[in-house]
Amino acid sequence: MNKYSIITAIAIAIIVIPFIHSGLSIYGVQQLEYRWHDPVNFSLFAMLNHGEVEFCNPMPFWTSFQKLEMATFYEGNHLGSLVIDPVTVNPFTSTIQNGVFISQELTAAQHVFMTMDFELDGGDIRLDPNQFIIITSAETPILGLIPYSTTSQYDIVDFDDKMKSLDLSCN
Repeated sequence: MNKYSIITAIAIAIIVIPFIHSGLSIYGVQQLEYRWHDPVNFSLFAMLNHGEVEFCNPMPFWTSFQKLEMATFYEGNHLGSLVIDPVTVNPFTSTIQNGVFISQELTAAQHVFMTMDFELDGGDIRLDPNQFIIITSAETPILGLIPYSTTSQYDIVDFDDKMKSLDLSCN
């Protein structure tokens, strides 16, 4: 092999590796599992008062994101979001990360969250649970520059089940 071929191969590797890393991060975030750090004691009201989320990476490579936001909506009104800052999770392991709940409508969120918790625990239905949705959005910028986010939408029952899950791939 001549020196120009070696230089070309190195240049191609330097260009391609960041794109592969970004692609793996995007795929890894889509496969990332998460739940409340203490699933038995999860409640929306506990989430409203900040808290910790456990992330499990079932993939054989590191997975990271810049920000994860769990936005809560009732009847189309944004009640607030649990925001988790950058996380990198090692392959086949789990980690616990702090989240901060941010809301412009804290009093309304408290009322709706306590009522939904009561309903999920078998209480009378006072608010329509079909009007409560959670949208999770994980930001994983491509090459650290190009914005990209992975978004999922949950109804209240599915979100509650996810946060109370006792089985993660990393357990």
